[in-house]
Amino acid sequence: MKGEYWEGPVLRSVIPVVEQSRHVSTSGDAVERVARWMAYEEFAFPRGGAAGEFDVGPDPDDIIDMTMLVATLNFAFTDFATGLKFESAYKGRTWSDSLGMFACLHQALSADVPLLDGAYLASITRPDLERIFRGTIEMPMLDERVEVLNEAGKVLVESYQGRFHHFVRSCAPAMYSGGDGLLERLVAEFPRFDDTSTYRGADVHILKLAQLGLWTLHMALQSTGEWRLADLSMMTAFADYIVPVALEVMGIFEYSPDLSARIAGGVLIERDSDEEIEIRAHTLYATALLTDAVNALRPSDLRLVIPQVDFRLWSSYHATFRPHHLTRTVMY
Repeated sequence: MKGEYWEGPVLRSVIPVVEQSRHVSTSGDAVERVARWMAYEEFAFPRGGAAGEFDVGPDPDDIIDMTMLVATLNFAFTDFATGLKFESAYKGRTWSDSLGMFACLHQALSADVPLLDGAYLASITRPDLERIFRGTIEMPMLDERVEVLNEAGKVLVESYQGRFHHFVRSCAPAMYSGGDGLLERLVAEFPRFDDTSTYRGADVHILKLAQLGLWTLHMALQSTGEWRLADLSMMTAFADYIVPVALEVMGIFEYSPDLSARIAGGVLIERDSDEEIEIRAHTLYATALLTDAVNALRPSDLRLVIPQVDFRLWSSYHATFRPHHLTRTVMY
C-alpha cells in the first residue's frame, strides 16, 4: 500500500536526500515492526488547537485568525544554551513547548490584546512579546518572533484587510490548486512559511509550519462545514524537533556516531547543514513509510492520514527529557 502523498512535491523533493544521506538512516524493518503494534491503537481524530482550554469562540473567522497566528509563531521552544523548554502556567495547569505558547496567546487575547489584528502585529515590539510570553524561561528567539509578526502583519494590512481569514478565504480550499491552493499561496505571499532548503544543489521543500497550519484549520472547522481541506491525503508530517526523537527511540532512525553525540550534547546543528536537512527529510520519509505500513494492517474505513501518525509520535514525546537536535531557525 502506498499513499498518494508520495506524488506530492514535498515527498518527491526529499527522496534524493534520503538516497544520498550520510548522517541519518531509516530502517524499513523497524518501520514494519512498529507498524505491527501501532496499527491496532485507537487514532481519534485530534481536535483543533482552538478547542478546549484554548477556545476562541464559535466564530470561524476568529478560529482561522488564531490558527494562523499560532502557525506563524510555532517554532523554537527550547533554550539553545541550557536545553530547557519553555513552560507556562495557565488555568491551573503547566503547558510545555508549543502548548505553552498557545496558553500565553490565549491569556493575552482574554485580556483584550488585539493579537488577531494585522495592524497590531505589524507594529508589535519585543517588550510587547516579553509581556505576552511569561514562563519558566524567556521565550527563545524573541527578536525573530517580532520580525515574523511584523512581516506577516504588513502583508495582512496591505492585502487582506488586516486579517488572516480574508487571506484564507481568498484561496482555493486545497493545498495544491494550480498555484491558487492555500499552501501554494501561503508560501508565496508570506516568506516566513517558505521552508525550503538546498541539498547538494537541489531544493528540498519541507513546509512544516504551512502544512501544520492547514492541518489545524481542517481539524478545527471541517466538522462545522465552514471550511475543509480538499486534499488532506497529500499532507506529509511536520518535520520538527520532536518527531525525530520518537523515531529514534523506536529504532526507526539511526544517526551517525558523530551526529548522535552532538544531539546528546546539545551542540547546535546548523540550519541548512547536511545533517539538519537529512534529519528533516528522513522524518518526512519515515512517517510516510510508517503510515503506509500501518494502513496496510487497518480496515479501509480506519486508514490514517500522515498527520495522525505525526500527532501520535509528537504527543508522546513533546515533553520528554530526551535531548532533541537544536537548530536555530524560525521554520520549526
